Amino acid sequence: MRSQALRADLLMLITAMIWGSAFVAQRLGMDSIGPFLYTGLRFALACLALLPVLALLQRRQQRAAAPLNRNLLAGGVVMGLALSLGINLQQVGLLFTTVTNSGFITGLYVIVVPILGLLIGQRSSAGIWLGASLAVIGMFLLSVGEGFTVASGDWLQLAGAFVWGIHVLLVGFFASRHDPLRLAFIQFATCAVISLLLAGIFETATLNGIFQAAPAILYGGLFGVAVGFTLQVVAQQHAIASHAAIILSLEAVFAAIAGALLLGEVLALRGYLGCALMFGGMLLAQLWPKPLPGQLSGTIANADAGRR
Repeated sequence: MRSQALRADLLMLITAMIWGSAFVAQRLGMDSIGPFLYTGLRFALACLALLPVLALLQRRQQRAAAPLNRNLLAGGVVMGLALSLGINLQQVGLLFTTVTNSGFITGLYVIVVPILGLLIGQRSSAGIWLGASLAVIGMFLLSVGEGFTVASGDWLQLAGAFVWGIHVLLVGFFASRHDPLRLAFIQFATCAVISLLLAGIFETATLNGIFQAAPAILYGGLFGVAVGFTLQVVAQQHAIASHAAIILSLEAVFAAIAGALLLGEVLALRGYLGCALMFGGMLLAQLWPKPLPGQLSGTIANADAGRR
């Protein structure tokens, strides 16, 4: 049991590294093509990558695939709609902010989820409120510049964090009722179709631009979405939910490291202090004992798979 738990923690750490570095791919991909096209292509690629995984798992289970039903399709599409809004807010926001800011502000969904849970009657502990307070102070230090101005990209990332919170609750609801991999495929396909339609309406693409963005598309689609999701599903078979949420939240730290190493992003001292407070708030929200143990931390950990 201990070796399985250590293996799960290692796999989730690798997942957090992949997701954090994927922010760089998301940023670089838009040097040649628009944000909607980049999102659409990488999620379409992730769908193609998931097809053989689904077939292999079905073969190992030695049974025919259950037919798609209306509830499964509806759940996947609803999740896909939230995913489309969240990922495109994040993607467009990256045009107007740094990878570091994007990674940490997006990570606020860890706190947003239990706060949104209040709307459906789920109680939050004092740790949630204290963690949220630290995160708000941290975001102020990270994002608010001279004259109390905030970059438009940071506002988009904050809006995206709330959408991610809604998405987590949706996935937590549907994943307990349907096969998670098939749900993931449907939501990825929904996101790909919506994003490509938006790209057709608002963007102009060229084959040369797509070719130049190919490395970022491949990394973002195959690693950020397909591999990251699959590793998490495998890891969480033997993972403690609270451990999972904490380890996966390290993607914000890895995003900052990747932004510094690959893009040369440098923060002022107050920016690093803001990142530390935001990360501390996220950890506190997970580590503080809950009035209802496991409800929200389990939801966050189990549902975050579809986020990427």
